[in-house]
Amino acid sequence: MVSTNWTSVEEFVLLGFRIGPHNRLLLLIFFTILYVLTLAENITIIILVLLDTHLGQLPMYILLSNFSWLEMSYVSTTVPRMLFDLAVPGGIISFKECFIQFYIFFSLGCTECFFLSTMALDRYLAICHPLRYPHIMSQNVCYILVAVCWIVGFLWYLVPATLISKLSFCGSNVIDHFLCDPGPILSLACPPLGKAPIFSQICLNGLLIGNISFVVVSYSIVIFTLMKTSNKSSRRKGFSTISFHLVVLTLFYGSVAGMYLIPGGESQLGVTKAVTLFYTAVTPFLNPLIYCLRNNQVKEAMGRLLRRKVRLIWRK
Repeated sequence: MVSTNWTSVEEFVLLGFRIGPHNRLLLLIFFTILYVLTLAENITIIILVLLDTHLGQLPMYILLSNFSWLEMSYVSTTVPRMLFDLAVPGGIISFKECFIQFYIFFSLGCTECFFLSTMALDRYLAICHPLRYPHIMSQNVCYILVAVCWIVGFLWYLVPATLISKLSFCGSNVIDHFLCDPGPILSLACPPLGKAPIFSQICLNGLLIGNISFVVVSYSIVIFTLMKTSNKSSRRKGFSTISFHLVVLTLFYGSVAGMYLIPGGESQLGVTKAVTLFYTAVTPFLNPLIYCLRNNQVKEAMGRLLRRKVRLIWRK
């Protein structure tokens, strides 16, 4: 952390949003409510899958309950710190805290990419190979896929994060963002930057292009299969299911790819903050609504759970 002019960086300053006190208060209230609702939605899904014996046996809902846990972790990595900085202007964050946030945030983002691909694989097997689906996507296989998503997600960006953390930082320690993102951090590092930017870009491109290509191919085959089926009821049910998944994929990959794949995606600071805010705070709130809370099976499970609670209360 020692730079060539013998200064050292032990903390960074997150500028956050350059707005007045009134707008800061509005943002604080809005995103506090959004954060609480996001946690409530995802906790509800996890409880339903754990308590409902029917949902708990279905691979799709095992994946979705783990996805909900991932979303809660993802949003909790950045939003509480952002809310704190909105409430208490200053934005000072230590070097260690900054890189811990950066690594966990990116690792959870990588894990989400692998989860979305796994859920695309699940839908492909369920719709294109319905007779073989129960044998291929058993509960044990499902849990193995979940473990692989978490492990590979946290290993994927480990090398670039380590290389960036070992860079020297000289001059300004001000990060014009509301979180520790690799782009703004690399812009503060003293040359030479070595292999850190190259490794970072290779890992990001490989992650996004690989997973986007996989889900596009998977859902293309699914759509083609549904178009060929003569059973209108099955076709309608299939399209209803995957349409929600495609909305989630579009929201997440559209915003992330715009940031990290398109050249100059991180150049406009205002747009960068808005897009980052969208996929870190807004999409975790929307995903449970899109995936689960409008799903008939989830509604039925919620009804069963409520009726069970009412009966228990009535007996007491």
